[in-house]
Amino acid sequence: MREIVLDTETTGISVKEGHRIVEIGCIELENLIPTKKKFHCYLNPERKVSEKAFEVHGYSDEFLSKQKKFSEVLEEFLNFIRDSRLIIHNAEFDLAHLNNELSLHGKNFLNNIVVDTLILARDKYPGSSVSLDALCKRFRIDNSKRLQHTALIDCDLLSKVYINLIDQREPTLDLQNENIDDKNSKVLHVSYFKKVVSPSKDEAEKHKDYLKKNLTKNYY
Repeated sequence: MREIVLDTETTGISVKEGHRIVEIGCIELENLIPTKKKFHCYLNPERKVSEKAFEVHGYSDEFLSKQKKFSEVLEEFLNFIRDSRLIIHNAEFDLAHLNNELSLHGKNFLNNIVVDTLILARDKYPGSSVSLDALCKRFRIDNSKRLQHTALIDCDLLSKVYINLIDQREPTLDLQNENIDDKNSKVLHVSYFKKVVSPSKDEAEKHKDYLKKNLTKNYY
């Protein structure tokens, strides 16, 4: 199964304030194994980066002014993600910005199924910190290269976090999609359970015989 781990960096938080994307990073997973296929680009947002955003990713206005505009990478980006499931940490943020860019260029919103690892982590570890850094620490994933938020580094870390989040239990897919920010974005909720296997009648009898023959000492 093909999945795409995706992350963006922006000029600021809110699209309502006119903030735009400055970087997109994507890593392809095939049956949960990262392939060598990646999509990455820096973008000219055609506006200034906010001070808080600059502190996060460190991309200056001068550097970004020399990069391609979203319209120049639009088709390549859409061809890369196609109809694959998207793995995003805090999907509401990234989808809002991606759909805003698409809307500005006359395109429909993304209709991919999305797994939000932030929701997975909150469900699995209620009350605990579920930032990407906190999850890396929990799963002992080396994030020493993450001096600042950059899309490809974050994608690489998120791919490892995602695999850890779903590897310890058996996932079942709840196909009732919940919208994020718009009616066209589908978010896949994944619930988890431990499968209980009941012994057969023959296995139960053999177990009883074993206990009779071997548990001859009083351990209390």
